[in-house]
Amino acid sequence: MNKIKLLVASLTLSVMAVAQSFEGSIEFKMETSKDTTTNIYYVKGKDVKLDQIGRKSGKVEGSFVFNTETNEIKFVNPVRKVWGEHKSETAPIIKGTCVSSKGANTKMVQGQKCAEYIVKNTDENTVITYWIVSSKYDFFAPLVKAWNRKDKQSIYFNQIKDLPKGSMPLLSEEKSLDGSLISKLEVSKINKSSIDASKLAIPAEYKKFEQK
Repeated sequence: MNKIKLLVASLTLSVMAVAQSFEGSIEFKMETSKDTTTNIYYVKGKDVKLDQIGRKSGKVEGSFVFNTETNEIKFVNPVRKVWGEHKSETAPIIKGTCVSSKGANTKMVQGQKCAEYIVKNTDENTVITYWIVSSKYDFFAPLVKAWNRKDKQSIYFNQIKDLPKGSMPLLSEEKSLDGSLISKLEVSKINKSSIDASKLAIPAEYKKFEQK
């Protein structure tokens, strides 16, 4: 009987471990022909903080704080020591039709096996290849949808249907139909660790920015 109880307890812990969402930090770089920027996600449960690192300063020049359950977004300016409510932009307009498909290829990125997904829009002269891992990154899809950014990397990702829960691209390349690279987004570091809640909190001395 004790052996059975131990087995049940072991299986329960295993299921809980598999179901547990990612907690830690994820650093990624966005490259275009004009610039390269570095950003870092800090993830803890339903809360995510995105730090934008200055290319020259190497310091945090701006942040966004997301609640993926309520879809609330706040911006933080550490230079001016202010924060405010970030209003989601209007829905992006897509010219023509985005056609998404799952490719047959896989790629190892940051030690994780990623599947190939391709989104193509002939009218916009754009094709984006995403290398997506289906893991414990439950925060990512709700964050991208809530943020509603106008860049095509974000817009086209939202056109991919039936992605498994917890999916996130670790590498994506945006190209024109002639193969010219427009932008590249790549995760450069993943650190699974316990994040202190204070890391995602807005400092008490920061003042709320109110638009007049």
